[in-house]
Amino acid sequence: MTSLPPPPAGWRRVLDAYHKCLRAVVKALAWVSGAALMLMVLITTVDVIKREISTPLKGARDLVMIAAALSVAAALPYTTAIKGHVAVEFFFHKLGRRGRIAADALMRIGGMLVFGVLAWGCVEYGNRLGETGTVSMTEKIPFFWVPYVLAFSCVLVVLVKIYHLTHPGKPMLKP
Repeated sequence: MTSLPPPPAGWRRVLDAYHKCLRAVVKALAWVSGAALMLMVLITTVDVIKREISTPLKGARDLVMIAAALSVAAALPYTTAIKGHVAVEFFFHKLGRRGRIAADALMRIGGMLVFGVLAWGCVEYGNRLGETGTVSMTEKIPFFWVPYVLAFSCVLVVLVKIYHLTHPGKPMLKP
């Protein structure tokens, strides 16, 4: 695959700083995802132990539900950056070199459109949840911010896909 011509000298530093910042945000979200996963394990463990001893942990379901949403949302940019998504290689390798380049570019652009629309929808949904004052059932935790986190992650996925589109064959991060 061929890459785009290099940008002018002054832009190179700006792009390098931008890519470094994007990598840092993606890595930070990967840590958030791991922390949310560990929180789910901890809450579930404490809830099971408390059920055996006396009463269940109040709000465990609410907290696990929010942590699960955060874990999945925060993992999306990292998974995209390391190119960890499942691909159908069987059909892809049947294409010639130009066909693979075209198919790869079309899939990335399509993915950018899908995640862009998903980000927009999440912001609108978060706004509706905020307007209606929707909260969790037992702990009364407001939900409006969870779709905003998902929208932010979707925007990061679009930015990572732009990186992959402009740097073909190069993963943004190494796992």
